[in-house]
Amino acid sequence: MRDQVGAPAARVALVAGATGLVGRAVLAALLTDKRYAAVHCVGRRPLTLEHPKLFSHVVDFATLSALPGIKHVDDVFVALGTTLKVAGSQAAFRALDFEAVVALARVGKSLGATKLGVVSAMGASPASNVFYNRVKGEMEQALARLGYQVLILARPSLLVGNRDALGQAARPAEKLGLLAMTLFKPLIPANYRPVAAAQVANALLSAVHSTERGTRVLLSGEMQAII
Repeated sequence: MRDQVGAPAARVALVAGATGLVGRAVLAALLTDKRYAAVHCVGRRPLTLEHPKLFSHVVDFATLSALPGIKHVDDVFVALGTTLKVAGSQAAFRALDFEAVVALARVGKSLGATKLGVVSAMGASPASNVFYNRVKGEMEQALARLGYQVLILARPSLLVGNRDALGQAARPAEKLGLLAMTLFKPLIPANYRPVAAAQVANALLSAVHSTERGTRVLLSGEMQAII
């Protein structure tokens, strides 16, 4: 495959979570990337966005085991995620942040995908005492067992982006955290500073394409360096 500049569109992407902060940025980047001939988005509702190479698929993540409307996929990008408050229970949170993510990754691999980029969370660890971080860690662990040639795990700190434009519920703790980190930015290590959703998306795509084999973890400090 030739480089992106002037390259013929050849790759096919599968995306989930395109209505969220990072997922929306991932989708925007893929639609302008000349390496991609088609971008398939899956979600619980159809996308209102229209584009010549965009295909929207409505799915039930709870029963997802195949995507009959898609013949082949090269790269999978997953930006699914919620909060315990929005989910309403630990079981509902796990259903999306673990089960749906792993189910989609399995389907992508069955369609021929060899590269997988996923938005996780800072502090993700299967050994964590914090439920949120433990589920994220268990999700990463499960994805690593699927046998993708390339697995990119983005672990952003607090995300910067316009949630109001997405119709998402306000997150007061996030706003307070962003304010505090802005005031004390020089004292805060890079990996703990807020990172823009677009930076996370660009870093994820860049890592998926530049990594030839293996698992790579992206922390906020590295993602902030992406222009």
